[in-house]
Order: sequence, then structure tokens, then C-alpha cells
Amino acid sequence: EVRLRMKQDRVDLRGEVAVNGGFLDSIRLRAGYADYQHQEIEDTGEVGTTFYNQSMESRLEFVQAKRGGWDGAFGAQFFTRRFQVIGEEKFLPKNETNQIGVFTLQSVDLGNTRLEGGARFEHTSVSADADEALFFDGRQRSFDALSGSIGISQAIMPGWRVGLNLSRSERAPSAEELFARGNHAGTQAFELGNPGFGKEKSWGVEGTLRGAGDGYTINLSAYHNWFDGYIYESVAEDSACQAVNGGEELEFPCYAFNQADARYYGFEAEASVKLAQLGAYAINVDGVADYVHATIKGSGPAPRIPPLRLLGGLEAQGDRLSARAEVEHVFEQDRVTEFETPTDGFTMVNASISFKPLPGNDRTTLMLSANNIFDVEARRHASFLKDYAPLAGRDIRVTARFSL
Repeated sequence: EVRLRMKQDRVDLRGEVAVNGGFLDSIRLRAGYADYQHQEIEDTGEVGTTFYNQSMESRLEFVQAKRGGWDGAFGAQFFTRRFQVIGEEKFLPKNETNQIGVFTLQSVDLGNTRLEGGARFEHTSVSADADEALFFDGRQRSFDALSGSIGISQAIMPGWRVGLNLSRSERAPSAEELFARGNHAGTQAFELGNPGFGKEKSWGVEGTLRGAGDGYTINLSAYHNWFDGYIYESVAEDSACQAVNGGEELEFPCYAFNQADARYYGFEAEASVKLAQLGAYAINVDGVADYVHATIKGSGPAPRIPPLRLLGGLEAQGDRLSARAEVEHVFEQDRVTEFETPTDGFTMVNASISFKPLPGNDRTTLMLSANNIFDVEARRHASFLKDYAPLAGRDIRVTARFSL
């Protein structure tokens, strides 16, 4: 048994400045800093492993003034992370990730037809501490990634639009995918990265149908993505992991990150309908459905892909008091890789009541919620630990939220 002791400090900053006249309408800035630490406490009371994670992210966005049917935005984004593990389960050398990107989003409204386009360029540098990664041929990698998309949507009747989007994306591998080489209790695996990985690239196409009217909204989308250099984990020979573990026996099974071509397709659907107005309360019913099918070329199903999920809710919504009940059904997932086990389906029922105690203040909320009311055993197939730890059982909590 391992207990956790966690500490996290986080600071967020958001701001917006209006620009009167000219090319720009406003300038937005968002920045955040997080300092996270957690310690794994052994049954003897000693600290077995300590994780340190410091990260900072900022985004500067220039929103263009709308001119005729043309509007858009452009800007830059910066991200940095320093991650270190000290102790028995040091599965990753001390590492640092720095990423800077520039982007633009543009759209043209031609009445019944709307054209949209976007582009993003980012430079990513990932490095591992030289003294802790001597077994690697390279300790620092840099990647330049360019992504873009174009889309068109057409009004087919009042409140309804059909659309088609094409995209090309590139992603730099993470420090874990490049440099991992140790026992990781969080995933119950000895993880082995590959510092020679290239970028993960994909082409995608998505079709959409959106509708809204008096008391209802509907959003439907179906997508298909083709990946080149898709990064995933699969079971590997113990000898591969032992080679970087000093020849010692492994505490967990050996898993190695790999790259291969892959294909994803699926759909997402959501809808909301207002059933009635009872005094000050609107009675709404809503639903969500999502499904994804993923295959790695030459290997079979991609690991940890969630099955079909359905969720429906009924809500009484007022200005200050709201109540909601929802039912989620997740189907069985039996399309698995050779190292996975099937996951049984489950049905979970949740309910909540929320209250805004301050008139005119929507940012302060008190909530009483009951999750998994019937205490069913539920496991998420996408979880690394689903065979060891199910989702929480019956859970009743009181939450207070406020924002300055």
C-alpha cells in the first residue's frame, strides 16, 4: 500500500484590453504558473518517491475588428515545464520542455456560406539532464511543427448549418515518450521511451451538422484521421527494459513506446431540449453520445480506446437554484490489444443541487452532489490502472466555488 502526499500552488492571470478603432478590437492575455509536488509514502512511513513538476503557460491574442464579413485573431503562445523524479521509482530523468508557437484563425461570412481557416507553427525543445540520461545517444531534441485547417459551412435552413473541415496537424513527442526508462507505479509498467522519435503527423476530415431553435440545440460530427508516426505503448521483451535497468529484474512488465501508422474514426453527438417552463425554472433534457474506432497499421486495435458512451440528463434550471440528475451508460470494450483485458460495461447515476447565494453573482456557487448513487463497480477502459483500481464508489460531497 502506498499513500500520497500532495501539494500544489497555482496562479492564473487573465486580462483583456479593448482597442477603439483601427485593425484590432481587443488584446487578450492569459498566463498561469503551477508548482506541483507529490510524495509516495511507503507503509514504513518513509518517502519512497517524490515528483516535482513546475510549469508556466501564457497566451497573447490579438482579436481583429470585424470588417464586413471578415473577422479573426492571431497571437503567440508559450509553454515551459520542468519535471523531476527522485527516489525508488525514477522512471524518467530530470527534463525540461520549452515550446513557443504562433497562430492565426480567420473566417469570412458570406451570408449562408462561412469559410474558416487556421494555421499554427510551434518550436519545441525537449532535453534530459546529461548526468541522468547517459545511456541515450541524444539528450536534447528540437522539433518544428506546422499545423493548419480549412473549413466551410453552409446554412441549409434557418438555424441549421452543415459543414466540412480538413486538417493537417503535427505534434512533437513528449519527454515521457522520448526519455522514459524506469519503473512507473502510476501506470504499473516499466516504461521505455525512444529518443529517436520523429513528429506525429496526421490528416483529418470532419463533417458537422448543427442546429438551434426555440428551446433546442443539436450538434453532430463524424471524423476520420490518418496518422503517420502515431506514438503508442505496447508490451516489449523484458530484456529490452533490463538492458537500461542495469540487468536487474523488473518490478513491472516491460512496455516500450513505438511509432507506426494508425487510423481513427468516430462520431460525437449532443443535444438539449427545453421541455417546459415551470414558474422560474426551465426543465431541460440533454444527451451526449461518443464513439471512436482506432487501429494501428500492422498491429491491430490501438490500446486504451474507450467504447461507445451514452449520457442523458434532466435538469431544472433557475436563476439561483438548479437541480440535475443524469444517467451514464458505458458499453463493454472487447476490441483490445494483446496485452489488454476487456472491460465490462456499466451504468452510473449521479445527481446534484447547486445554489448561487449572492444575487447577481454567478461566480459564487454552493453545490451538493451525489455520484455513483447505486455504488456500481465501474472501470474506464482508457485508464492505465483500470484492472487495479475501479472508479470511486458512492460519493457525496459539498463544494463551494467562487471567483474574484
